[in-house]
Amino acid sequence: MALTGRRILLGITGGIAAYKAAELTRLLVKAGAEVRVAMTEAASRFVGAATMQALSGQPVWTDLWDDRVKDAMGHIELSRDRELILIAPASADFMAKLAHGLADDLLSTLCIARRCPLMVAPAMNVEMWQNAATTRNVETLRADGVHVVGPASGGQACGEMGMGRMTEPADILADVQFFFQPKALAGRRVLVTAGPTEEPVDPVRVLTNTSSGKMGYAVARAAREAGAEVTLISGPVALPTPVGVTRVDVRTARDMFEAVKRDAQHADIFISVAAVADYRVKNPAAQKIKKANGHLSLELEENPDILAWVAALPKPPFCVGFAAESENLAQNARAKLAKKKLPMIVGNLAQEALGRDDSAITLYDAQGEHPLGRGSKLELARKLVEQVAGRLPPRK
Repeated sequence: MALTGRRILLGITGGIAAYKAAELTRLLVKAGAEVRVAMTEAASRFVGAATMQALSGQPVWTDLWDDRVKDAMGHIELSRDRELILIAPASADFMAKLAHGLADDLLSTLCIARRCPLMVAPAMNVEMWQNAATTRNVETLRADGVHVVGPASGGQACGEMGMGRMTEPADILADVQFFFQPKALAGRRVLVTAGPTEEPVDPVRVLTNTSSGKMGYAVARAAREAGAEVTLISGPVALPTPVGVTRVDVRTARDMFEAVKRDAQHADIFISVAAVADYRVKNPAAQKIKKANGHLSLELEENPDILAWVAALPKPPFCVGFAAESENLAQNARAKLAKKKLPMIVGNLAQEALGRDDSAITLYDAQGEHPLGRGSKLELARKLVEQVAGRLPPRK
């Protein structure tokens, strides 16, 4: 699990979004973290300490003068063994305390006296978020090295719309996982393609494939977790954009090729995960093709080979291809590796990977083949990124 053994202090402040802290605690614990919860008095009006204790498996702390604290400095010691303090939700009032160094309750004291990094997930009314004082406080926190997650935009409990919603627990979890990941690609620019392409037959029909885009999106997320600046060029998929990743949506293979050409020469690494259609209809019909009593013939022409084009640049990025085969995996992957003159290619069996949440992949390079085993696509993507990082030439 991505957070196995990580020691996190989760701070909860007052606000309707406090109910989301329960789900966040569950996700953190499920990911392997050891979660200690500290709540403000206001937070206890929205979510009970008993709930948080049941979900975290640890006592919940609320009072600066708690009788359970044996050491006179126990309210400080509660954070001494933590690797991260995460405040979610973080109210406007609490962020103002942090920005100005106030420590008048247990949670604010733990934050001011901490030795570990601090992360906050703001949650408040849209007008409170846009208030000039809040803006100044957030800028101060960022300047002080505090990690600010969100907020998001949308409907609020008060009935208004706009910025101020607490980022969803799953997205906060992704940020926490990113925080703890080794930054082996810090300072690198990574370009990833993902998903299928669609080649029009007529205005309502396309030639496409069953790629879900899950592997490409996992690779983009893993590269971002490793500290890279990531651009994801995506075919038509129904997947959320990984946190911190720049996404470019395309439809056809030629659309994807044009997008890649704009960014490839500025990339340090190009990972071609997309299942790009090899052929397109030469003359798509301008109107819907009506059913006729007979066979329909379509004339196809070859699409550009995006990966081969990037690999043939005068100063190409480190190129990683994907070979999704239905048979003879090793033979076909090695042939593709040699034909396109790649430093590395990832092979898998399409029938065991397309549309699934897990897969098994093998890396092929000049030294041979390197099985990475079976696992979730995110686990495999992290292993792949680690392998790529280890093969990069030193930065000049």
